[in-house]
Amino acid sequence: MAILARIREDIQAVFERDPAARTTLEVVLTYPGLHAIWAHRFSHWLWEHRLKLLGRLVSEFCRWTTGIEVHPGATVGRRLFIDHGMGVVIGETAEIGDDVLIYQGVTLGGTSLKKEKRHPTIEDHVMISAGAAVIGPVRIGRGSRIGAGAVVVSDAPAYSTVVGIPGKVIEGESARQDVLELEHRKLPDPVARAINQLVDRINRMNVRLAEVEERQDCLEDKLAPADGQVSGDSLPKDK
Repeated sequence: MAILARIREDIQAVFERDPAARTTLEVVLTYPGLHAIWAHRFSHWLWEHRLKLLGRLVSEFCRWTTGIEVHPGATVGRRLFIDHGMGVVIGETAEIGDDVLIYQGVTLGGTSLKKEKRHPTIEDHVMISAGAAVIGPVRIGRGSRIGAGAVVVSDAPAYSTVVGIPGKVIEGESARQDVLELEHRKLPDPVARAINQLVDRINRMNVRLAEVEERQDCLEDKLAPADGQVSGDSLPKDK
């Protein structure tokens, strides 16, 4: 019964996050992300019971059929939804929390060659957009959103938005936004924001410089000799 309950949960997660989903039969038969999650549960069970070769074979077969590669050693939470999924790669020591949303082309990769924790930890309610890569044993805080094409190589606090290469945290510990509300075509641009701040500062400096020049002109006018007066410099000097 627990297995059937988890399957129902997975199907319901698809309906909640994909407006294109129409019927349960369609979801069960045509959603590769769902197939990959179910295959991973089986391969992970084999991996945990020291049937590692069989686990890898199941994972490899899933990669051939769905285009999604999830290492059997990875830990995956409940109600994970991989939308479309083609090109998704999840490494061996990756940890994914509950209610996570992953789009196509996402990589949860590692950098170390040692047998240690070398893949990311993704906490609950995180959304990772298409083409993003989270590299190394970094931690992405609960409720965070990673923009399309971002390359994240450092930790991100809870409820943050991360964009760019390398990934830059634009918002952190902000209002508890719904990860589904991120508009991918309106991602914040940290470079443009920095340039705008620099331009504003230059404009303020120009205003202050104009004020200083105006005061200097007024002071020179006051110190200039009046008409008909002979300045000290114009007097003949003694030989």
